[in-house]
Amino acid sequence: MKFAFVIHPTSFDDVVRYEPGAVGKGRPLIAKIMEWMPAYVAAHVTGVRTPDGRETEGWFVAAPFMPETMLALPRETVYAKILAAIDLGAGLGAEIVGLGAFTGVVGDAGITLAERSPIPVTTGNSLTIAAGVRSLLRGAHEMEIDLATETAVVVGATGSIGSACVELLAPHVARVVLVARNRTRLERFAADVRERVACEIVTTTDVREAVPRGRLVLTATSSTQELIEPADLQTGAVVCELSLPHDVGRRVAVERPDVLVTEGGNMRVPGAPSFARVREPGLQFNFGLPGGTALACMSETMVLALEERRESYTLGRGIDLAKVREIDALATRAGFELASMRAFEVEIDAARIAATKAAARERLRTFA
Repeated sequence: MKFAFVIHPTSFDDVVRYEPGAVGKGRPLIAKIMEWMPAYVAAHVTGVRTPDGRETEGWFVAAPFMPETMLALPRETVYAKILAAIDLGAGLGAEIVGLGAFTGVVGDAGITLAERSPIPVTTGNSLTIAAGVRSLLRGAHEMEIDLATETAVVVGATGSIGSACVELLAPHVARVVLVARNRTRLERFAADVRERVACEIVTTTDVREAVPRGRLVLTATSSTQELIEPADLQTGAVVCELSLPHDVGRRVAVERPDVLVTEGGNMRVPGAPSFARVREPGLQFNFGLPGGTALACMSETMVLALEERRESYTLGRGIDLAKVREIDALATRAGFELASMRAFEVEIDAARIAATKAAARERLRTFA
């Protein structure tokens, strides 16, 4: 069974990766050109092979908009380009399609697109959630954090990804601080989740006030602005990013060497995957990730194709935790695993982790 996955640039760095011809052009011009650009087939994906010999192939199909443009344009205009991209994938033989980045956020998070699509649709959020929580817990282990006594902060806690992450994190920690913009929705969600978890649940709409309260921070927002700054973070904190564009500013990497930031949604694809550019033969499509690595939302789409699951698996704002656990198990069986830790386009190896821990110890001594 074949798949398609809808992509779009989430930053101007992405624009240059997607379209080398954009180098040197001004940002306003690039944004306007992308409004006019039709959907197109960006890459042909081959070589995805499970340990038990199952294979799939697919295509990355582009709906060229910037995130800000998707939020500003009429919804039907945005839907039209996404559906044009889906039609391209279906025409190539795809039997399921994934929605990447803001294409899975705009409107009702895929429900309307699934109703209009010729093939089943998934946002990929279920595997993104599983991978994100695993990544945060891995980072906490590397930083030798005692989870049972710690506070976790979830920014974007009422969103489809954030709300599920809250419930998966709650059994591991003493307290979870929920952060979201809409106070009414936040309090309603907090009251609901308190009935199902044993840890303390705290709420706030103020990111600046919330982030310093926890050594574990997970971000899952649809913001187009950087939300977390160097001064916000505790010494030795671990931050897992599930947001595209990213919520953590690059200044954190420079000014806070004692903090471990990791992109939570990256997975190593089994086999010998190739993401061959369609319009530039011989070149690989560059997502800014190491070879053989894909985002978890892409990986969910691949897993469903490998399992021959012709169904709209993850849609809408509400996430079924049973599906999160199911797709996590299916991905593991298929040979998908967490990619090595990475942040700000740099791999986090053992030496980097050791340096981060040493910087945290020094900062604690300095400010003691």
